[in-house]
Amino acid sequence: MINRMCGLLIGAAVGDALGLPAEGLSRRRIRRRYKGQWRHRLVFGRGMISDDTEHIVFVAQSLVRHPDSPERFARRLGWCLRAWLWSLPAGIGFATLRAIVKLWLGFPPQYSGVYSAGNGPAMRVAVIGAFFAHDPQRRSAYVAVSTRITHTDPKALTGAAAIAELAAWIVRDALTERPPLAPFLALLRASGPDDRDWQVLVDAIAQAAQDDAPVGELAERLGLAKGVTGYIYHTVPIAAYAWFRHNSDYQHALTAVLDCGGDTDTVGAITGALAGATVGEAGIPEEWQSGIVDWPRSPPLLRTLADRLATVQTTRQPAAPVRYCWPVIPLRNLLFLLIVLAHGFRRLLPP
Repeated sequence: MINRMCGLLIGAAVGDALGLPAEGLSRRRIRRRYKGQWRHRLVFGRGMISDDTEHIVFVAQSLVRHPDSPERFARRLGWCLRAWLWSLPAGIGFATLRAIVKLWLGFPPQYSGVYSAGNGPAMRVAVIGAFFAHDPQRRSAYVAVSTRITHTDPKALTGAAAIAELAAWIVRDALTERPPLAPFLALLRASGPDDRDWQVLVDAIAQAAQDDAPVGELAERLGLAKGVTGYIYHTVPIAAYAWFRHNSDYQHALTAVLDCGGDTDTVGAITGALAGATVGEAGIPEEWQSGIVDWPRSPPLLRTLADRLATVQTTRQPAAPVRYCWPVIPLRNLLFLLIVLAHGFRRLLPP
């Protein structure tokens, strides 16, 4: 369990950090600008995490503290999000921002969400699926409250449930190779049985798998030739199919989704979490891991958090969240903002 959880957390952070410099770029411009294999390019050949990994940390810490009550878990996650807004994060979705403002205005977590189908719920939910891999009722309850705290569109819950169920399947059946197509498709269909749009997307995934189509070709079939958007019904199908197609190869799975362009940090984090849980930390390229220079939410913190999660999952006893130097985060975020702005100005120049 420690190895799976560590692979999930580190895998998500690596996907987030690798994809961040290319966020918002089209597939065509990525090919012109970034030659060769994917590597860290945010600052002097190094990478930093964004809100995708930060939200996973918030969920993981809340699970450690409240593994036995979805309501108390949601309240703690709500306070994590409130504090996060005060730390001046550089990247925050508009729907999530509005939800956090409602939390600060006194709305309880069950009423703070806004009607949106952004990919925020999907980016932070894989850890819930892995943690409750053998407890479908709690898994469903925790996924629901984690989603509802920021997003209320039913599509957001369907997308988040699909990622959580894939993560649970990986841990429960100790998957290390590509599973059969039929149960993969059945799992996806069960995540949104009454949503016709979702079933059409699963049909597209099924056809792509039968055709042995690359991930980029599925993106084109879904109208995402210029890049994967932040809409959860675009992000989740691409991430799920990349995991299925490159199940035991973390590097190829991540490369496939980053090459698609668009919201690369989020689709990278989701794919990285699933692929990382499958291969474990040892299956993630060492140069991609060591290239993350962030602090205090760093790879060592994620490894400690994975160990704490595994202990709580085994003992079923709540534990204290992992402590780290949170007062320095506003200063870190200021530096991060300056780096992101520098990237923004660089994008005004060719190629």
